[in-house]
Amino acid sequence: MNTAEPVPRDTRADSSVTSQQLRDVALFGALSDEVLEHLARSLRVMRVAPGEVIFREGDRAHELFVVLDGEIEVLKRSRRGRDMRVAVLGPCDVFGEMSVIDLRPRSATVRAVAPARLLRMSCEDLDALYRLDMKAYALFVLNVARDLSRRLRVADGLLADITANVLDEYVTTARGTR
Repeated sequence: MNTAEPVPRDTRADSSVTSQQLRDVALFGALSDEVLEHLARSLRVMRVAPGEVIFREGDRAHELFVVLDGEIEVLKRSRRGRDMRVAVLGPCDVFGEMSVIDLRPRSATVRAVAPARLLRMSCEDLDALYRLDMKAYALFVLNVARDLSRRLRVADGLLADITANVLDEYVTTARGTR
């Protein structure tokens, strides 16, 4: 794994995001034009270069990110200490959303594979959304829950496939040794 330090949150700021770009992201689905305009004005956009770490597994967390442009990889450390790629994300994908729900340390390392622009949404930004429009806040949290549910379904399917493959291999090997 690249030993680069996590990307500083105060550098490479770029405030160029539009309400239309937000509308294209499922996370912001069903939010009003007024709320999208507010978010477009208030949320920060950051640029990261290939190989730059956005955050590391175990880091403190209080923000999520939306990929506006580029490609990001998600790495999970195995029990044997190897960093395994578990996902590659592109435009309109979201990562880090677990941290704004459960406020626990990061569950994976995330780094840029290609030059990327990321929209950053902190817990403070979520609090501001709550204060601005409670209905929009509820819709946003529901969208996060839907995305987490979708990812859990995919992970369950993968786990079932891996378990079946291992079991099939075990049975085939056991029959061959008789």
